Amino acid sequence: MWILIVLLLMLFVLWNTTLIGYKDKQTHMLATDESKVFSKQAKSITFTQGSNTAILLVHGFPSTPAMYSYSAKRLYDAGFDVYAPLMPGFGTDPKDLENTSFTQWFGYLSRCYEDLRAKYDTLYVLGTSMGGMMTLKLGELYCNTDKEPDKLVTIAAPVVYNSMKEWIFTDWRQYFARTVALFVPSFNAHVIDGNGKGEDGSEVWYGYGGTFVRPGLSLVHAMRQVRKELGKITCPLFSIHDVNDRIIPFKNLKIIEREQKSREFRSLETKMGNFNHGRHSLLSYHSIQASLTDSILEFLQDKEKANA
Repeated sequence: MWILIVLLLMLFVLWNTTLIGYKDKQTHMLATDESKVFSKQAKSITFTQGSNTAILLVHGFPSTPAMYSYSAKRLYDAGFDVYAPLMPGFGTDPKDLENTSFTQWFGYLSRCYEDLRAKYDTLYVLGTSMGGMMTLKLGELYCNTDKEPDKLVTIAAPVVYNSMKEWIFTDWRQYFARTVALFVPSFNAHVIDGNGKGEDGSEVWYGYGGTFVRPGLSLVHAMRQVRKELGKITCPLFSIHDVNDRIIPFKNLKIIEREQKSREFRSLETKMGNFNHGRHSLLSYHSIQASLTDSILEFLQDKEKANA
């Protein structure tokens, strides 16, 4: 009897931690209905000026394009057409996100990417957090093809969530998420229309709060494949992470650095001061967004300057 109980317990742990057999249930294509956004700040950002160079900005989880309010203007002033789309399920009502999946978000993003790739001579992609992970996946999918991105930039991109081997533990609750997701899609899901307790720019954060069990599980599952295929990234890549990131462990940067195969790889380790925020969504923070945008522009415009 005790042996059976132990075996069942081991199977339960393995089923939750390895996610063996997991598949996204929701895979049909989604679109974003911006008439339903909870705030005008959560809408997609589009700045165009007839340039032949564009940049696609990918927001994080469960955020909105508002995180790029500053950098989008700077990139536009530098001569780029700028696109920061709102992912489907985000920026409207938390219930819209609860039963969506990474497959659907990335499907929407890849369609946006292919549409822009067909229109522009030069196309860059920049993503933060989940958006950084998606940026890596775009590189894995399109590098060495006729749709190759010209350059990629990631900020605080996760490729490992919990791993004893890597000694990375982002959130221990993830070890039970698969079981919990069978019964509950989220806990305390709510809209954050500005965060009054924040500072250094984090007080104007727009997105969702709470714990999104089902979509979070989908995100963590997809993370494993992104990490597995990092070696397919041969496009120029600039990866940035703060050493004291409170949301996604800094060790993720070292894994990306070690396993990508970019023909031009750069990394930047920031070290922010003692602010009341996660030191994660770096382009949102007043104290660092200007200098960080300068570094990103230097990377993106390097070839152009060399040819000038």
